[in-house]
Amino acid sequence: MDPKEELLGYLRIRRADLLAKLDGLGEYDVRRPMTPTGTSLLGLVKHVANVQLGYFGEVFGRPSGHTYPWEDGGEEDADMWATADESRAAVVELYRFSAAHADATVEALPLDAVGEVPWWREERRHPTLHTILVHTCVEVARHAGHADVLRELIDGRVGMSPGNGNLPERGPAEWAAFRARIEAAARQAAGPPTPRGAAPGDG
Repeated sequence: MDPKEELLGYLRIRRADLLAKLDGLGEYDVRRPMTPTGTSLLGLVKHVANVQLGYFGEVFGRPSGHTYPWEDGGEEDADMWATADESRAAVVELYRFSAAHADATVEALPLDAVGEVPWWREERRHPTLHTILVHTCVEVARHAGHADVLRELIDGRVGMSPGNGNLPERGPAEWAAFRARIEAAARQAAGPPTPRGAAPGDG
């Protein structure tokens, strides 16, 4: 397989995995912050859309025409969450647009085409399309993994993608028993709890 098509194929799979984590959830659940730093499912989709627009747009002199959420007085991290005024449909549409724009850039340029990433350190600032494809595959896969965990916390749904659970076949009782074994192992490895008021190493 052509290396470009192979990398693009992996990127497309991970994009689909991430987007599928929204399926079947209501507005609150796709938007609600699931970590102390505010990570949400729709926020991850919005962030990846903007990542793709940047790396496959401005970096290679192919601007998409879309403004970024942090421009025009927006907050620095405005790409990481969806406001109440932003519709879910609009975020998903932007995600799909960014994917199509990225694919067009990949198809239009050779893998050794050189771009410029102003937000990277000077010594790395002029990567090839090949480097950007690898970088983006890794970033999207990382965020798809974040989404796996968030979705499990929201409603218990697990699996890599629809039709690919990528997990052993266990029922709820078996999963509870498996989790209990892990908990017991963790407690055993940690040793007895430190008495209240005692510092580690006292005694």
